[in-house]
Amino acid sequence: MKQRPFWIKRIEHAWKKRSIVWLSGVRRVGKTTLSKMFSTTAYLNCDLPSVVRRLSDPETFYDSLGDWATIVFDEIHRVENPSMLLKIAADSYPHLKILAIGSSTLSATKKFRDGLTGRKVMIFLPPVLWEECQDAFSIKSLDRRLLHGGLPESLLADEVDPIFFSEWIDSFYARDIQELFGVRNRVGFIKLLHLLIRQSSGLTDYSKLAKLSDLSRPTVKAHIEAMTIAHAIYSLPPFHGGSRREIIRRPKCYAFDTGFVAFVKGWERIREEDRGLLWEHLILDFLRTFVHEFDLFYWRDKSGREIDFVIKSTEQRVHALECKINPNDFNPRSLIHFRSLYPHGNNYVICPYISTSYTYSYSYQNTKLSVNFCSLRDLRDYELRIKGFDGN
Repeated sequence: MKQRPFWIKRIEHAWKKRSIVWLSGVRRVGKTTLSKMFSTTAYLNCDLPSVVRRLSDPETFYDSLGDWATIVFDEIHRVENPSMLLKIAADSYPHLKILAIGSSTLSATKKFRDGLTGRKVMIFLPPVLWEECQDAFSIKSLDRRLLHGGLPESLLADEVDPIFFSEWIDSFYARDIQELFGVRNRVGFIKLLHLLIRQSSGLTDYSKLAKLSDLSRPTVKAHIEAMTIAHAIYSLPPFHGGSRREIIRRPKCYAFDTGFVAFVKGWERIREEDRGLLWEHLILDFLRTFVHEFDLFYWRDKSGREIDFVIKSTEQRVHALECKINPNDFNPRSLIHFRSLYPHGNNYVICPYISTSYTYSYSYQNTKLSVNFCSLRDLRDYELRIKGFDGN
């Protein structure tokens, strides 16, 4: 079993704030394995009818635990009233540490009639982060991580197995979409999912997607919402401040894992021209881990100038991040224009193979633009830390 100290520390830190941690992430991303890394843990698989019966009387169940300090509820949405089960624990048994696991957010099921406000911390578990690959998983090859993806089973396999990805998509539809959202058109849904994965990191065009998937526009929007709640895709909103030349409405849609992008596109190896696109996905996983989703954007204008990621720090201060495999490929044109509109904030170019971070200055309009070139490993600890990069 690969130990994952970063996520163990993060969950333990969350327990210091609230007694309930909601751990969500796509199927087979490693939630169950991670939950079994805690000591003195009572693990309950709510897929089992015997467990559901045991939890039907929460008070008797909690009273019977004895010295158990940590409880894991896996697939907790299977319980008849999961919000009541968790609420009783938080209010009447505050000494317990609860780890509730699900493939989706709390809003995925109507059974959660109580949002557990003030009683929980929500943690999203992404596919294995690039920094984890190099440390806990001992994988040094970037191309391997990009092609295999970040689901542990596929990442650790000797060869890429297309059957794994195909079976995952079937299971995702049957367990997460059909059951939780009642979607009955399997062919249309999976066709739309394939389209979104194939176009990953592109702007969302609902009308075009409806035409290509043979679904109505409202159905496409509903399916995308379900996929977002179930973590299969992520919609990144545009950053804008009032300029008429900026993109202000269309989000960028990212697939949840690089391995699925490669699978849907039919790639058997990572080509030079593909590497940058997939590296962008790994940086997004990293940013979603450390930055609040309400502070994370992309920026683009109608002339095609674009910043990969923008982090809003304060009302007047925003940070710009560009993703490059080779730092020599960075062109400051878009960043210079962005800074003419939003002058306050740090500038970063994130590259996978930079061993020591450095700063380079570009001149424009009698002003110097300083850009920090660094790796993901260095980004959190840079001298001027980006809001939210505290590891907690």
